[in-house]
Amino acid sequence: MILVLVGNCMSQNSPAAEIDSVTPRGLELENSLPLLDEIFNNRLQEGVQKANAKLGDIEDLETDEFCDEEVLYTELRKAIFQSLTASWGLKGYGLDKQLRILLADQSHSLLLNDSIYRDISYLEGFSLNLKELSDVVNIDGHFVGLDKLGHFFAEGWHYFELSDFKEANLDQALEWGKEQESGKFGYTTTGIFSYADLVANFNGWRFWNKVLSKEDDPLKGFFANLFNQSYVTCDIQFLLSIKHRKIVKAWEYNTRFDLNDYVDGAWDEGNNCNSYEDADIEEKVTFRVKEVNPDFICPAYPANCLEAQKKYGEYAKHLLHPSCLHGNELEM
Repeated sequence: MILVLVGNCMSQNSPAAEIDSVTPRGLELENSLPLLDEIFNNRLQEGVQKANAKLGDIEDLETDEFCDEEVLYTELRKAIFQSLTASWGLKGYGLDKQLRILLADQSHSLLLNDSIYRDISYLEGFSLNLKELSDVVNIDGHFVGLDKLGHFFAEGWHYFELSDFKEANLDQALEWGKEQESGKFGYTTTGIFSYADLVANFNGWRFWNKVLSKEDDPLKGFFANLFNQSYVTCDIQFLLSIKHRKIVKAWEYNTRFDLNDYVDGAWDEGNNCNSYEDADIEEKVTFRVKEVNPDFICPAYPANCLEAQKKYGEYAKHLLHPSCLHGNELEM
């Protein structure tokens, strides 16, 4: 039976990693926002440079052959994930593990056996027991798991790919995300459904859309979208154009990435509560939560849920746990 579970887990390539947002709650952690912004701005610039380097011999190119979008997206993903490939493998989980090292001085690490999930068995949550918990960090006052950055860039890309390249719409991409969280990203492999993962995924779509601003940001109004600059633009290179006596264009990094444009209180699983596959798992987790913090109630900060309801509007029903969506507190 265990061998079958191992095979299923491996075949699904589950990227699932979980965090404990209760046990370390209240710790004073340094704000990781500046370092995260620095890491990803450097990686985005690297991706733009490598996309331009793929052009080849300028003399052989026609004007419409500059600024290849497919090459740009590929090189950006390779740079963000620090990978030789853009799509193969567990990109989000790999990024999560990189960030645990890079932010070791600003994050909090917790062993599974010391967490609120310690009683979930292999049969109930195979991937949870197979992989260590991710670390938690302070992102501008929000208590967030580093696994959410993996979701933001990797699953956010899948949302964008579905809606931009595979003729699905954003609502269908959101439904795909919920299906994955009910399956190999959640219930099937860890026994846990993370609404905060869905929020990170959705914001990841917003990020990838803003790379070239292919569509309006659904959370911004008409005028805000008019001034919503893309991260990358295709610009004329004047000196090269003069040198080669024809219009030469290249990708340029146009606007700095700021993670604070995306992160909010709904990324925090202590506000945007988890659901569990069955009552037995929920009972085990609830028991440990009470043991760690008898007064803990989810959402920990109801005001963050009110802000999330306003921010996400019509999309909130896809992203927020019922207690965060409707203001019902869960005693755990």
